[in-house]
Amino acid sequence: MMKRTAAYVMVAALLLFCGCGAEISLRKGDQSYALGEYSDAAVKYKKAYSGISSKEKELRASVAFKLGESYRHISYVPRALSAYQNAVRYKYPDSIVYRHLADMQRISGKLQDAEKNYKIALEYNPDDHLAQNGLQSCNLIKEWGDNPTRYTVKKDNYMNGRYADWSPVYASEEYDRIIFTSTRKECTGDDINGITGMKSCDFFMIRKDEKGKWQKPERIEGGPNTAFEDGSCAFSPDFKTMYYTYCSSDPQLPRPATIYESVRSDAAWSTGKPYSSTSDSLYNYAHPAASPDGEWLYFVSDMDGGFGGMDLWRVPIGGRLIGAENLGPEINTPGNEMFPTFRRNGELYFSSDGHPGMGGLDIFRATSNGDSTWTVINMGTPVNSSYDDFGMTFEGDYTRGFFSSNRKDGRGRDHIWSFELPETVHRIVGWVYEKDGYELPQAIVHLIGNDGTNMKLNVRDDGSFTWRVTPGVSYLLLGTSKGYMNYMQEMTADSTDQDRDYILQFPLSSISKPVLIDNIFFDFDKSTLRPESAQSLDELVILLNNNPGVTIEIGAHCDYKGDDDYNQRLSQNRAESVVEYLINHGIAKDRLTARGYGEIQPKIISRKAAEKYDFLNEDDILSEQFIKNLTEEQQEICNQLNRRTEFRVIRTTYGMFGH
Repeated sequence: MMKRTAAYVMVAALLLFCGCGAEISLRKGDQSYALGEYSDAAVKYKKAYSGISSKEKELRASVAFKLGESYRHISYVPRALSAYQNAVRYKYPDSIVYRHLADMQRISGKLQDAEKNYKIALEYNPDDHLAQNGLQSCNLIKEWGDNPTRYTVKKDNYMNGRYADWSPVYASEEYDRIIFTSTRKECTGDDINGITGMKSCDFFMIRKDEKGKWQKPERIEGGPNTAFEDGSCAFSPDFKTMYYTYCSSDPQLPRPATIYESVRSDAAWSTGKPYSSTSDSLYNYAHPAASPDGEWLYFVSDMDGGFGGMDLWRVPIGGRLIGAENLGPEINTPGNEMFPTFRRNGELYFSSDGHPGMGGLDIFRATSNGDSTWTVINMGTPVNSSYDDFGMTFEGDYTRGFFSSNRKDGRGRDHIWSFELPETVHRIVGWVYEKDGYELPQAIVHLIGNDGTNMKLNVRDDGSFTWRVTPGVSYLLLGTSKGYMNYMQEMTADSTDQDRDYILQFPLSSISKPVLIDNIFFDFDKSTLRPESAQSLDELVILLNNNPGVTIEIGAHCDYKGDDDYNQRLSQNRAESVVEYLINHGIAKDRLTARGYGEIQPKIISRKAAEKYDFLNEDDILSEQFIKNLTEEQQEICNQLNRRTEFRVIRTTYGMFGH
């Protein structure tokens, strides 16, 4: 792999041949870059680049790369992309340029170009974890785009100004206040920050009025706000302590970030002070977040012992930052993990450019596995974009709130966006009707859930009803109607985050007239039940168990073909076979009667059957004489209708007064 050290030696030699103005601009750019003043560095590198002859390819390549790095740090993607392309064109001697160029191309939606350059980077360094993830991300982006989540996202109308606004956090138990970070002109300091090219950031608060409407944001007076960088705050669970990131502006220091805290007294915040002293000021400690149980302070740092870049760490609240616990490889990568926040249910949200993602920083959800490991999931689109997305805050237990993103801003400035996961609606959609008949608008459905739900639902005129149910809850439903046997259904609403209807049917069997038992089959010319009869008979067993006061007669019927005595014996044997099946499946023998009718009770056509067979009318009796006047095909249909097994309710008081 090519080395940056060699490149820097080469640059030093080439400076001897470039113009004095370019040399001065380059030196000043290096000074600004070393201090993290990337906006200032970009201005100076750009000036240096324009003063270098196109013949000085090595020097042009080096300055173009530094210019790209400066723009990348301030998320000025179009200019970073152009600078890296120039670095490659002039053959910059460190292969890292291909990965950074590919990153900018991925953010810009140039996925084919990004794939090509990630592959080049991997040819030089096959173990480049970030290039591997970038290449994987190119394949995932299309999948995420084709399968967006149900979140809705839109730019907030109240908190955003002309400059940069980010990291909104709810600041009260009533969720009627938000504190966010901003670089707007009302900020305390007067100087332009060399890092961002804007004023140093301050905290601003926005409140809801008595009607629940957000008012104009106002800068917090005093307290944590200073003339320097104050931003990205979090609160203790009681909202009385604010933890935040503070950066001084001492030009002699590499500007390490430090965690500060401020305490609220009534409506005022105290002057900020360091959260804890640190013995090594070379490391950054930033982006604090208190766990919902108030026991841990999570934060971001580049201290030794991490996985590379910025990592997520934690210490007990009140504990020193030195010696913190790293959150481990499921969360931390060789890239940057930043901006941790918590939902009240304990879910950790953070942003990373080291995990496979859309581009820039993506937001991830992490849930603890109960030990030291985590399950991490990319939040997908539209929450994530190809730019930087971070700083997610939730309104209590609702799946809505705000986050930060620099999408749709050509200069890479951050703005605040709202998000909401539309409420998932799970419904039972049911119909109650007479078995082999029509709707029963007078029916009532009793609904009981294992969450304590106990409802009595009336059905509509068409026999239908709907009821909203809770995902994960199990329900028992009992369809009832006067003159009919009860019909029970059980179901559990699943936990999918998609809207869903559960379709249930309640065919009620009449107490006053025979009810057909569908799909009862016997071997030809025998009374042996065929296996395919089991489903219908099992349903009858359930029906009888759900109506323990009912006794029934099983009636078997034949068509007119064959000897009368033979048909009588065959039908009786078949009815007894059904009764035997029911007894073997737990139904008391004295609740059942077997009756073979032979051919003496031809079927009477119902209105429902007349609608199905256009050659039949309601109340037609399928006697031998009637059938023989039909076509051959119609005769076979009628004979099949006559060959049937039915049950008829005899009593509804079984067991109430003894057998």
